[in-house]
Amino acid sequence: MQTQQLPQLPQVADQSCVNRSLWGWSPPPLAADTPVKRLVDRWLPRTGFELIVFYAVIVLMLNFALHLPRRGELALDGTAALLAGAWCALNFWRCRHAHCVVTASGWLVLALLAFGEAGLGRSLIHGDEQLIFLAVLPVGVAFEFAWSRARGSNAIGGCLPA
Repeated sequence: MQTQQLPQLPQVADQSCVNRSLWGWSPPPLAADTPVKRLVDRWLPRTGFELIVFYAVIVLMLNFALHLPRRGELALDGTAALLAGAWCALNFWRCRHAHCVVTASGWLVLALLAFGEAGLGRSLIHGDEQLIFLAVLPVGVAFEFAWSRARGSNAIGGCLPA
């Protein structure tokens, strides 16, 4: 009887590819080999209480915006979209999380639109800025799900050098 050998798993040279962030869901951050990367890693919440507080601030901003005059509402919606989009853009830069490609792009474009609308004093999309904000997230998660199914990883590029 011949014993079947299991295939060897590839050795991971970079230990940053082993540890995972966000309760095991996020890809690990790439090596922090520059001062800017170390600064982003120090201040960007990726897991735990700090991340929950960040999400809560975004939700509170969106809720509070509804009680402001139109220009204030659009400016605060734009600020929430800018913060969320910037967080996802930085997270993608550091961790390559697939959904961040969609969410960062969507929220940053929405921020530009909302700030432009605030300058005009009226909504160009019939006041649906918050609906668009919320719609970006499931589109991003659906993209990540499809990416992960097709590629076997929720990281774009896998464990790459920084």
